[in-house]
Amino acid sequence: MKIVKILVQVAIMVLFTVVGDLLAKWFHLSVPGSMIGMLLLFIALQLKWIKLEWVELGGNFLLAEMLLFFVPSAVGIVQYQSLIVSDGSRIMFVILLSTIIVMALTGISAEYVSRIKEGKKDGERQHRRAV
Repeated sequence: MKIVKILVQVAIMVLFTVVGDLLAKWFHLSVPGSMIGMLLLFIALQLKWIKLEWVELGGNFLLAEMLLFFVPSAVGIVQYQSLIVSDGSRIMFVILLSTIIVMALTGISAEYVSRIKEGKKDGERQHRRAV
């Protein structure tokens, strides 16, 4: 029964992706349809049109099996062996640099959000004391 539930939840997420693809094609958007679909899913979750429980198991399943989605890309790299031999060091440098930048920006963003949340909590406490 759990497998059926996971399949239905993944199907809901795929439906949002398909809708996003259709919107991207109809409106000739340069944004990938899958991104539009995930944005639509996010909006639907925020507006409580869809409950988190309706997609949570499916999302967790997809996250757990994410490695499988990278296998075709890894196999495809074999076709570009000459490029890797000639420019491999530059490619690795770009990958490492971009990874470091993303990690740093993620940390800075998380710290910023944490400070904002702490500030709101402190502000709420001060407001309660004043009232």
